[in-house]
Amino acid sequence: MTMATDRKFLILYGSQTGTAQDAAEKISREATRRHFLTKISSLDTYDISNLICENSVVFVCSTTGQGDPPDNMTKFWHFIMRRNLPCDSLCDLSHAVLGLGDSSYPKFNFVAKKLHRRLLQLGSKSIINVGLADDQHDLGADAVIYPWMDKLWEKLMSIYPLPAHLDIIPSNVRPHSRYTVTYCNDDPMITNGNIDNQHNTDVPTWFTVQPYPAKLISNERVTSDDHFQDTRLIHIDISHSNLSYNPGDVCVIYPQNMIDTVKDFISYMNLDPDKQIILSCYNADNIPPCLPEPCTIRYLVENYFDINIVPRRSFFEMMLYFSNDEREREKLEEFISPEGQDELFNYCNRVRRTLLEVLHDFPHTSANIPFEYLFDMIPVLQPRSFSIASSLKAHCNEIQLLVAVVKYKTRIQSPRRGVCSTWLSSLTNGSTIPISIKKGTMIFPADDNIPAIMVGPGTGVAPFRSYLEERVVLNTKGSMLIFGSRYKDKDFYFKEQWKEYQKLEYMSLMTAFSRENQDGDRYYVQHVINENGEKIWKLLLQNASIFIAGNAKNMPDAVKEAFKNIVIKYGLLSDEDATTYIQKMEKDKRYQTETWS
Repeated sequence: MTMATDRKFLILYGSQTGTAQDAAEKISREATRRHFLTKISSLDTYDISNLICENSVVFVCSTTGQGDPPDNMTKFWHFIMRRNLPCDSLCDLSHAVLGLGDSSYPKFNFVAKKLHRRLLQLGSKSIINVGLADDQHDLGADAVIYPWMDKLWEKLMSIYPLPAHLDIIPSNVRPHSRYTVTYCNDDPMITNGNIDNQHNTDVPTWFTVQPYPAKLISNERVTSDDHFQDTRLIHIDISHSNLSYNPGDVCVIYPQNMIDTVKDFISYMNLDPDKQIILSCYNADNIPPCLPEPCTIRYLVENYFDINIVPRRSFFEMMLYFSNDEREREKLEEFISPEGQDELFNYCNRVRRTLLEVLHDFPHTSANIPFEYLFDMIPVLQPRSFSIASSLKAHCNEIQLLVAVVKYKTRIQSPRRGVCSTWLSSLTNGSTIPISIKKGTMIFPADDNIPAIMVGPGTGVAPFRSYLEERVVLNTKGSMLIFGSRYKDKDFYFKEQWKEYQKLEYMSLMTAFSRENQDGDRYYVQHVINENGEKIWKLLLQNASIFIAGNAKNMPDAVKEAFKNIVIKYGLLSDEDATTYIQKMEKDKRYQTETWS
């Protein structure tokens, strides 16, 4: 394929999930069709000193927590935000920024917005306006990504028009796979031991952070047997590691796919699980993931391919290249068309249909997919983050996690299951759990005299248990915990522990059990807050900090409104002034929220 060598740009991505890499690869494929040369890299593996030499860069990045950069972007972020960088550092650069966010979080796409502004401050020129994709949209992030990419190509093609002898490659021409697969069993040089496996296969080796192979101590169900929700208290041994943590920190778990789905995928795709491969890049400018060498196909499907993800539009675009069946091809063409996005949403997103189930629904097409293209089509299985539910001072050499096992029904007959929570619940004592630790978004008061008001419905109580255990060890009193669940006898997490702390006056406890009312009215944590306004206001007058953790859907807004009502009633402030009061608390880190969708 002939390319104009002066038409090239770099694509840098940073994300907690595979979404950013998926978008980066889609941009790269579309660039290839337009005869651009591209290079893709995660932000933290890219040598940032080379940025001053780049001509055009597309940044694809997400936001975590309270406006923080993702793990594979932190080194880049700290460097680019240095105040001593000259204001003309990037005067030769042109950039485009695509943000991947979730509007249910307070700081929606904060990293993308701030990065765009920072690049402008350093002299870079914007190719197009920053794109702000939103997972809360019915069509997900694709609702913004595809129109944004159309504008990107329109602009880039006007700046770098095609040479007269070249045309845009039609979209129905299959792109090269990014990778080349060598089957070791067929290569006597490799089979005879000339490639050494230097990797510890107990932990994944393709992430920026190297996980530690911790051991499971115990896996205890903490909800009653007759309750529909299975929640586990997971005890993990870190005695032989150098890991440490503080209240509010997060344990990152690197899961495996569920055994039944692994077997299904291998059988359905007619793969030999014991076959060994070595992966290399088709484009010498790019670097393949750091897989074990050689690597078995079973290991790949268990640990690397995210076969249970709800596939994105780009997956169906790639499937179309291998479709010879008229009926299947017609359906795939509908799914990738602008007019077919509602149909795709109903088929995929609404019912949470998995990638593996989609392959089953398109049997003729999936049978035609060459193995090396699976690396282009299936994203990497991503780690999951859980707030640590224990204090290291109270539980030496141990991490405890409170994990609700995700299982729910849709129109699809088979229940939807969370990959990580299901995997964790299946483990037996002594099993290996690859983990790492990262700083949480919550910053608890360093001054022991500052009261803490903590609102933690459900598993949102986890970071507050960590903090309360620490305060008890330090003999510090004055905290308030507001806990909510459905039933006081079925899912009242750590009930006996809270009772003991109350008895010793380390904390006050207020509860909301939403399904206990005989009249059927729901009673939530925001109702508890409203009914205890005077007590809460007295704590606020003592400079108390408020912490909220839990589901992002309705709870955070309802809780904030309840606190604002208290400020209005007891602080004798107007609605506008009460809003300003809460905003100042947020700015001063006295009002912090950690939520998830």
